[in-house]
Amino acid sequence: MMKKFIKWFMILIIISLALALTGLGLYISSIYVNAKSMEINEDVLTSSALTLNIFDLDNRPIKEDNEINHSYAKIETLNPYTKEAFISIEDKVFYQHHGVNYKRIAKAGLNNLKSHSLKEGASTITQQLIKNTQLSSEKTYDRKIKEIALAQKIEKMYDKDQILEYYLNVIYFGNNCYGIESASNYYFSKSAKELSLDESCILAGMIKSPAKYSPIKNSENCLKRRNLVLKEMKKDGKITIDEYTLAKEKKLNLNLNQDKINRLNSYSQASIDEAEKILGIPARQIALAGYKIYTYQDKEKQQALLDAIQSQEISSDSAGIIIDNEKGAITAYVGDSCYKILDAKRQPGSCIKPVLVYAPALNEDIIYPCTQILDEKITISDYTPKNVGNLYRGYVSSREALSKSINIPAVKVLSYVGIDKAKIYAQQMGINFDEKDDSYTIALGGMTYGVNLAELAGSYTTFANNGYYKQPKFISFITDKNNKLVYINKTQSEKILREDSAYLLTDMLKTCAKSGTAKKLSDLNLDIASKTGTVGKSNSKLNLDAWNISYTKAQTVGIWLGNLDNTPISYAGGNQPTQIVKKYFEIMPDNSTFDRPNSIVEKRIDAITLDETHVVSLANSFTPDRYTQTELFSSFNLPSDVSNKFVQVEKVKVSSHVEKGMAILEFDAKDYESYDIIVQGQTINQIIGKNGKQTLTIPLTDSKQDIIIENYYTLSPENKESQKLSFVKKEKQNTSNKWYI
Repeated sequence: MMKKFIKWFMILIIISLALALTGLGLYISSIYVNAKSMEINEDVLTSSALTLNIFDLDNRPIKEDNEINHSYAKIETLNPYTKEAFISIEDKVFYQHHGVNYKRIAKAGLNNLKSHSLKEGASTITQQLIKNTQLSSEKTYDRKIKEIALAQKIEKMYDKDQILEYYLNVIYFGNNCYGIESASNYYFSKSAKELSLDESCILAGMIKSPAKYSPIKNSENCLKRRNLVLKEMKKDGKITIDEYTLAKEKKLNLNLNQDKINRLNSYSQASIDEAEKILGIPARQIALAGYKIYTYQDKEKQQALLDAIQSQEISSDSAGIIIDNEKGAITAYVGDSCYKILDAKRQPGSCIKPVLVYAPALNEDIIYPCTQILDEKITISDYTPKNVGNLYRGYVSSREALSKSINIPAVKVLSYVGIDKAKIYAQQMGINFDEKDDSYTIALGGMTYGVNLAELAGSYTTFANNGYYKQPKFISFITDKNNKLVYINKTQSEKILREDSAYLLTDMLKTCAKSGTAKKLSDLNLDIASKTGTVGKSNSKLNLDAWNISYTKAQTVGIWLGNLDNTPISYAGGNQPTQIVKKYFEIMPDNSTFDRPNSIVEKRIDAITLDETHVVSLANSFTPDRYTQTELFSSFNLPSDVSNKFVQVEKVKVSSHVEKGMAILEFDAKDYESYDIIVQGQTINQIIGKNGKQTLTIPLTDSKQDIIIENYYTLSPENKESQKLSFVKKEKQNTSNKWYI
């Protein structure tokens, strides 16, 4: 019976598998057949100069260089080794297959099944041409099937040299370079027909990952990849051993075309990059399809930001961004570098402290702005942070620690919150971490990769927006060539912080703008909050990054100075970046103000208790105003302690002894107390306004003498404490006199 059951069970499994495979085969076949009937868009293959339609906030065309791939390279003009470099590294059997390399697909398929991903594509040059001109860039099995079908189709329409030519003129080489002519002109300031062997191999090696193998940003990776291309060419018999050796020994020798650099970091280019992600197709296809990109660019703010940056003599890379806080709209962006700045990750330095440390601590009710933190040398989890200049200040308030960017308190507060919890807050505000970012170094901005300017500035909009975060965007909406809406920005705000927490953090950063590291903004007649950041270079007085992120209720301004090749700079966050922010607001005044939420209350705290015990206690009704300070608190997180100062004065503790007929009295005085010293009914001394150890010397003139010390609060003399010390001299025959207390 059991054998019969097993037999039928196995038959059922076989039938199920057969049906599943049949269904899968029919599904794949239908996609394949439909793809075969698709028309090849030949304009995409052959068009060279293309223009993208980009508009500003008022629907006016943005007058920047929005052309792509403006030069074209004919295959017959290229050196043979240039063509062979791409074939050796990308598609060794290019001239043998009919569009698809089935062996490579089978191998990649097995690897993808093992890794449960679509990391390996095994695409031929023909397939890559299809992917970059006819299909979206999404990684799905459906798209892969279409890619195969269309690759076979295009192989019947064009010969191999034509396909290679089209491919070389559409492939992306990073830094807005589409096509080999554009890339050659940008990286080497020469035509593609003039490329040397090693230059050809650099470009051929880049296309797998233009960012990872960038000769500008990742020169070491670039050279390793170039040498791999050379090795493959030697193996394929395309170059001699001598040619291989000579080219391999060459150093990276870029000659960047300065005329094209600014275009990389234009507002238009940033919008194009965002459109590529939204539509899932490369810029070339966006242009050919006639899409129109409508952005949030504010012409006046764009010009004001440019003027503000140019007001400083900057010799490094630089970037500035303006974000409309409520809309999450990037209204202006300026960048100057030979590499795309928004593609780069930089260490944020102390600018991460509000986002990662203090905002979470306020929201978790761990600190108040007036909480005292001991600034001291510490080691925590094998990490020994240091303050700038190795200066340690003792107890400081959270407000002072943040506004003056003191490092030790930031590390301590992060330890109170917890690294994992703090990172969740920062991630919700748009800051991404690597899995290795799990130590207290992140409190000071020490991250594996870091952040870009848009991410960091965007995180600060949370504070201006009463605790709500919205990812900043360049693009408002996109239409097709027939003006039909195909995309509209509907990014939703997410609540990250309570509004009282956001307001308290803002109030602390307003102190930074008034008297802290951003005090150069203090004479602006604005309601403004600010934070600076400086990333130092090890064992050097020079720096690598200088930041200022400032915000009003209406807008956030972010400024970064540095060099993407890590050449040191002499700038610091509190200097040039802050001056740029100041200049911007001088050009574009901002009258917006931060509204205090109902959940924020003012309370008087006992300044004496805070100073003596570093505990935040509410002042009682007897506490004189001069011994209180008014602080802001969340109504959800009020101090539970009430000070007992000025309710009942404590009796002073006096130590005494006798030397040579003189009474020596010692006690610790408080500057808010008065002390009367009374001998034989007469006040012989009065101590007022003194703080610390006091020593009194009083002559003992009688054999028995009383000394009375009365202490009382200076402003409340009606409540007194009294202490009497009696000194008695006993005389004994044949012995010296002795005093007893």
